[in-house]
Amino acid sequence: MTSPDRAALEHENWIAYLTGVGQWSQSVEIVRPDGIVGIRSTMPFDWFNQVLVERDDARVVDLLAAVSPGPRGQDGPVVRLRDGIDDRFIPGLTSAGWIAAGPGTMTPGMVAFPIDHIATMAANLPGFQICRVTDPGGVEDHRTVVTDGFGVARSVAVGTTDLGILRSAECNVYVGYAGGVAVASGLGWRSGRTIGVYAISTVPAARRRGYGAAMTVRVVADGIAAGCDVAVLQASAVGRPIYERLGFRVDVLYNAYVRSAPIR
Repeated sequence: MTSPDRAALEHENWIAYLTGVGQWSQSVEIVRPDGIVGIRSTMPFDWFNQVLVERDDARVVDLLAAVSPGPRGQDGPVVRLRDGIDDRFIPGLTSAGWIAAGPGTMTPGMVAFPIDHIATMAANLPGFQICRVTDPGGVEDHRTVVTDGFGVARSVAVGTTDLGILRSAECNVYVGYAGGVAVASGLGWRSGRTIGVYAISTVPAARRRGYGAAMTVRVVADGIAAGCDVAVLQASAVGRPIYERLGFRVDVLYNAYVRSAPIR
């Protein structure tokens, strides 16, 4: 499989995850001008306030329609363009008053293929147990870990794990427990042959014990069991070395664009 093929699967899965979560969340609105997907929400989390190019036939005019300002006082979403893939949109976007947010804001899209070896990398971590969430109590534990582990507002954890998500055939939600205490979170989202790894987080008091890697392995292993042979994720600077040790490699970079001045 070529790097462009892998990058396309990563992009497809990220959009499937964002829009899939959005269909269950009361705080998320999805708009789809031709070839563009816009995710808007009340959450203070730019993943759910962003615009992505969805199809090759998308036009600059459609992108600009999706980035129109929100209610008065809101500056609009972040636009993420794939480096070397979506470059044709840059002139029109910048002429409309958008600027690149800078190298430190680039998001690496990582892909693992093949992935059978990842399922064999499960570590023996005494006292640590990963459970698939099936009830409201598990969802609440997941939300607690996401809030503490990522250091985000609770509204983000709630908005990205509405109870309805448990009914989605494409989604598995996980919580890792150490000594019976919820310390790690994870979420898998399937799209075709691809398993997407999301919401990998560990509470500060339980870090550097291998829980995040173990959670990633579990998400991928369950994806393999469901018929997937590709795994994808979007890595933070902290998480990237862990994912590289598991066999993930960067196949695409997303450049972030923001408004050059607030809309008032």
